[in-house]
Amino acid sequence: MKAEKPIDFVIIWVDGSDKKWRAEKAKYDGSAEGASDSEVRYRDWDNLRYWFRGVEEFAPWVNKIHFVTWGHLPPWLNTENPKLHIVNHRDYIPEKYLPTFSSHTIELNLHRIEGLAEQFVYFNDDMFITAPCLPEDFFKNGKPRDTAALDCICFQTDSAGFFNGADITVINDHFSKGESIKRDLGKWFDPRNNLKNILRTVLLLPWHWFPGFYYQHTPNSFLKATFEEIWEKEPEKLDRTCCDKFRREGNVNQWLMKYWQLASGNFEVRRDSFAFCYHVKEYNYGALLEDIPSRRHNLICINDTADTLDFETKKEGVKEAFEKLLPEKSSFEI
Repeated sequence: MKAEKPIDFVIIWVDGSDKKWRAEKAKYDGSAEGASDSEVRYRDWDNLRYWFRGVEEFAPWVNKIHFVTWGHLPPWLNTENPKLHIVNHRDYIPEKYLPTFSSHTIELNLHRIEGLAEQFVYFNDDMFITAPCLPEDFFKNGKPRDTAALDCICFQTDSAGFFNGADITVINDHFSKGESIKRDLGKWFDPRNNLKNILRTVLLLPWHWFPGFYYQHTPNSFLKATFEEIWEKEPEKLDRTCCDKFRREGNVNQWLMKYWQLASGNFEVRRDSFAFCYHVKEYNYGALLEDIPSRRHNLICINDTADTLDFETKKEGVKEAFEKLLPEKSSFEI
């Protein structure tokens, strides 16, 4: 199986236990009001090797994997693998933004990675492939695959609502909601979007502006051209975000690129159930452990939260579930 055009994967990773990284981070104040620097974002589930195993088992057609890191590497990683490209922040992020401890800066500059294919899929390190995937699951007719639905933004303490709101501000400055949906009516009301999502869209149609987009918190398919276009049209907003060392209210993030593709119609519909996010809590932990070995979804996100209690026990449970699905080493492991 080979993609018609190369498709790369990009994954960003931080080793929150790295003493040198922690010392560098400590030089900067991340506790100022409005800054986001939660330890939950850095604690290690010790399951990264299963990301590589999933890619090799279920998406062997991938062209290149760009592994983005501050400089640290897992001790088990086979850096000689021909498909692996190790990318340091300083290799692609403009010097004026370094050092950075903001995922927004790391993400908004991904298009600058040397050798990155025009079509790429972006993963956080908590997002995994758990069932066979085809190239056309991510790109079709040269367009990213996605689920199209409107939604309201949730503004809540420790939520991403403020970033989401900043993204939507940009979208409404550049696109007419009515024109976008009318132009791509068949996409917005495609049954693959899921009936619940279609109902959300219908209920939000009376508003003349985009109130928000449905967001799954799962891997995103992107075109480099989307990043380049937004940097050309909104350089000040992106520059202002990237100048912050830590995530801060008012920042935009990579969801802006996702929303831009939806608003411009530069996407093809993919079934909503292809990907699923578990914000790990007591009530859904058992379902997560069943989901991994059952291949219920092709992509899953295991999102750590402040409500993820008894962390060490849950971490071991997740690793055991992955061992059932992917027990064999990949060529990305020593």
